[in-house]
Amino acid sequence: MSASARSVLWRQKILKKCREDIYHFLNHENGQIAIYDAVNPTASGRRSLAKEFAKHDVEVSPQWYDNEPFCEYVGWTSEDAVKHYLARMSAKIPHFETMEESELNYIKVHDLQMFNAGERMTINNCNFGYLSHRIVFYLLNLHIKSRHTYFARAGTSREEDSYKTDASLSDQGTLYAEKMGQVLLRHRETERQALKTRGGPDIPLKTLKVWTSTRRRTVETADWLYQQGYSVRQRTQLSQLNPGVCEKMSERRIRAEMPEEVAKHEADPYHHRYPRAESYHDLAVRLEPIILELERQCDDLLIVAHESVLRVLYGYLMACNATDIPSLSFPRNEIIEIIPASYNNEATSIPIPDLPPEIIPSSPEDLEIPVPPSEGPSGSATPMILGTPRISPKSGTPRITTTSPKNGTSSPQGSGEGSLLLVERALRD
Repeated sequence: MSASARSVLWRQKILKKCREDIYHFLNHENGQIAIYDAVNPTASGRRSLAKEFAKHDVEVSPQWYDNEPFCEYVGWTSEDAVKHYLARMSAKIPHFETMEESELNYIKVHDLQMFNAGERMTINNCNFGYLSHRIVFYLLNLHIKSRHTYFARAGTSREEDSYKTDASLSDQGTLYAEKMGQVLLRHRETERQALKTRGGPDIPLKTLKVWTSTRRRTVETADWLYQQGYSVRQRTQLSQLNPGVCEKMSERRIRAEMPEEVAKHEADPYHHRYPRAESYHDLAVRLEPIILELERQCDDLLIVAHESVLRVLYGYLMACNATDIPSLSFPRNEIIEIIPASYNNEATSIPIPDLPPEIIPSSPEDLEIPVPPSEGPSGSATPMILGTPRISPKSGTPRITTTSPKNGTSSPQGSGEGSLLLVERALRD
């Protein structure tokens, strides 16, 4: 903890710059939540930081992990990492002061270890409103147990371009539902056998649960799995994005009749809503209880839903930038498998072979407004996409990357700015 005067000066300059970035984000960029990630080991330092933020009318709610401090060692050898870690702890532990400042707002997570992560928390003086209580509720639902989450599109229906009509599956939709269920079960058993072959334990598969919306097409898509004895639960929050007055309108007609709305959507496809419709932001708020329960799940879970719903849930789990969510694509010939990992979740594509070509595509890529197509069997009332996730092989396992509409570059899902979704789950308009 001892440092030269020059090092202390540089550190203070850097911290000041960080605080200035936070003030600018909150005051000039419509920011609502900023994360100030630092050790802040002493009580005096924490009090000083709270007073500094209070001068700028910024409420502070520290989250403190009451276990040994740690740092990341990506790319280090195990020997070097252990040596550096022990030296770091020896230098810092004597200077740590347990957070017990009664006048501050804070959330303290005790004993953040592999076997009991987040089992006990202390909430002190969090009395400044809705947000802090939502953060507490969110943290209470977290765990680090391994499980797999699967996403699958609903099958095609008899009235594919109608939102209001709760139509049953078409013959092709019924065929898809059976093939999707068979592929998923076969994949799970193959993974279990592969683990056993690699010397892993010969243990039964985790229980698989299925969630659908209450709309007929999603319920019927999961019916084959229900007949095999799997638990299927209907959730009203999983209903697709409401297209409002744009239902069954062609792109040409919407551009002709609502040019101002089209311009607003093209400027901000995530937050914009057409008349009497929902935006993706609205959908994310509606899905808040689903996301909280998703975090609480310890069993494997299959979610069968409309493409618009899968975009938001995938964007949350893979930490996508909110502006990229409307551009995500989920063709019907694949199931998406998401597996929690140490630094970010991993997404794998599971192919569904031998489907009729006309039911595979997601929303047409040449349309840029959230309206159903004037013809053809794409995603009923789904918003149109701006780009398509790319599948890039890595060590024999495909990984999903998304093309950013801002710069055209491709980056792995999970390294984006997914904290925006946490804000949107916690705050309501």
